[in-house]
Amino acid sequence: MSATQGAPARAAHRSLVPARMDRLPWSRFHWLVIVGLGVSWILDGLEIQIVSQAGYQQSLGLTTAEVGAVGSVYLAGEVAGALVFGRITDRLGRRKLFMVTLGVYLVASGLAGFSWDLWSLLVLRFIAGTGIGGEYTAINSAIDELIPSHYRGRVDIAVNGTYWGGAALGAAANLYLLSDQVPQNLGWRIGFLIGPAIGIAIIALRRHIPESPRWLMTHGRQEEAESVVDDIEARVKADGVSLEEVPDSKAIEIVPEKNISYPQMAKVFFGQYPRRSILGFSMMVTQAFLYNAIFFTYALVLQHFYGVSKAHTSYYFFPFALGNLAGPLLLGHLFDTIGRRKMILLTYGLSGFLLLVSAFFFHAGVLNATTQTAFWCVIFFFASAGASSAYLTVSEIFPLELRAQAISFFFALSQGAGGVVAPFLFGHLIGGQNNPHPDRTPLFWGYVIGAVVMMIGGAVGWFLGVNAERQGLEDVAPPISAVGKSGAAATAATA
Repeated sequence: MSATQGAPARAAHRSLVPARMDRLPWSRFHWLVIVGLGVSWILDGLEIQIVSQAGYQQSLGLTTAEVGAVGSVYLAGEVAGALVFGRITDRLGRRKLFMVTLGVYLVASGLAGFSWDLWSLLVLRFIAGTGIGGEYTAINSAIDELIPSHYRGRVDIAVNGTYWGGAALGAAANLYLLSDQVPQNLGWRIGFLIGPAIGIAIIALRRHIPESPRWLMTHGRQEEAESVVDDIEARVKADGVSLEEVPDSKAIEIVPEKNISYPQMAKVFFGQYPRRSILGFSMMVTQAFLYNAIFFTYALVLQHFYGVSKAHTSYYFFPFALGNLAGPLLLGHLFDTIGRRKMILLTYGLSGFLLLVSAFFFHAGVLNATTQTAFWCVIFFFASAGASSAYLTVSEIFPLELRAQAISFFFALSQGAGGVVAPFLFGHLIGGQNNPHPDRTPLFWGYVIGAVVMMIGGAVGWFLGVNAERQGLEDVAPPISAVGKSGAAATAATA
């Protein structure tokens, strides 16, 4: 039911915007989109790693519990930012919001370097988190809508995987900033300024990234949408590429829908696409559980079971981050060629199986710090690509008018249902830190649970997944504002 029922009927218009965007070859414009928008994940990885080392603890006189609160507040900010900015992104556009959210992050994170007590740090970390959470919704929506369908899977997965490049950068910075060469009260403050420094350099690039023509098309701004596509095509032609004409048979008919109400959203998520909602929830929650379980406790495992000093745990992080970064970069293109469902089953299932194998080796006591880290590297080579595919999935399987809100909705659920529970549970399973002969059995069962959870996510992806590879977004999920659906679009609408 339209949000404007009872109002005068609005005229429909035919548009070739989606077909024109999807037939484009790869060009410098698409590299601009990746670099200008994809930096968000790098910034988040950097922020998490800078904060996780807690270099500010002694300077501000914080307890261990208060240090934990700083991390939790940042995650809470991400959830709040995703939900708030996701709604605004779908209403006001991708471009406005990815400029605003980056600005929010830059200011709050930079000011956090000047924090004087716990409360000032908590407030600024929460605000910085809202900026990054908003970035997720705005930039993932824009990337999917600007990248041609043949490349959408690999690009989205690679961009999401760059989180680990940021995390590695943060770990490298911490090795110096938290060393004896830098005054204790200065190093962590400089660390909080690294992300804003990168972000400032990116603002200039984002000014050259246009509004999503798909968003303009569905919001009654057809002339602007055509103008944006004309400009993009001109950039591609300037690279010496000739473009074939798009036949009118590929046009989509649109009746603009500027505002989608919450009842309409519920009808789409749970009435029209209940299987897809289960799919999105399952993939996001299972990967969040595995990731947060291992990532937030890996240092404790190294210290508690393998005798690695706290100062040396950072060295083990680099190969861990490298495996996480390599997986999406090397496996991403397979999601466009082999297909979404097969690769989701493979990445989720194989990472879960390898974690299960490592759990038995861990319980038997045959691993050391190096071999345990090697297992994690291989496990997360596959898990990282799978986790990135979860964000890709929730972004492409719902209508354009709800894309940002779908990302924010499932992101919030994943953090609440999987992300928050896992570190708490595994922290208790690891046990006390002063036992010279720690019991491995509780953590063994934790690893078993994590493995089974991940494999369940892969199975759900196989049975409920959508074959969205190389399909236009409008074929995977027709816009709410579309009329006269035909062919693949009609089939997708009922999937």
